[in-house]
Amino acid sequence: MLSKELLEILACPVCKGDLNYEKDKDRLVCEKCGVYYEIKEGIPVLLPDSGKPLEEGNS
Repeated sequence: MLSKELLEILACPVCKGDLNYEKDKDRLVCEKCGVYYEIKEGIPVLLPDSGKPLEEGNS
């Protein structure tokens, strides 16, 4: 689980917008870009090319 302090400072690497933490899927979502970023071993993977389309992660 990510700390509240970390969640407050994280931003989308592409648009610099807010990221929403989906605890149940353990991922960060950028609604503006329509992508999500995985969290691996407690570390958000926030490289610009690592975003995955939201449709892909809904299954």
